[in-house]
Amino acid sequence: MVNSKDIYDHEVSFILGSDTIVDKDGVILEKPKSEEQAIEMLSTLSNSWHEVHTGVALYKMNHSDGSNAIELVSSFTETAKVKFTKLSENDIHAYVKTGEPMDKAGSYGIQGIGGQMIECMEGDFFAVMGLPMHRLSRELARAL
Repeated sequence: MVNSKDIYDHEVSFILGSDTIVDKDGVILEKPKSEEQAIEMLSTLSNSWHEVHTGVALYKMNHSDGSNAIELVSSFTETAKVKFTKLSENDIHAYVKTGEPMDKAGSYGIQGIGGQMIECMEGDFFAVMGLPMHRLSRELARAL
């Protein structure tokens, strides 16, 4: 666990935030609020393409001058296109019963069981997962 003393022993700290949404034909699919909503989302995504957008903000806090001033270093959005396979009603219900969809935008997680439903994709796998590592590493390198 990091405590505040550890943070302030360095000249600079970074603060990172990110969030992911699923976009199906202009309709935003956030985290489902119920199993019924998860079933509806997965049925909508079945046998079709959608986009996944992950927004990232990277801030720098300067401790060297005692001000702890926070500065935006970079903010960006990475988008990937994802194609779901055709899902049967049984496939959807079985997946929802695992509980995995309940805390995922669009009701699926590419890094878990939900990855089996993805036929193909264009773009950054990690953007779909929730943190586009390649782009983030480039932005961090620029900031250092």
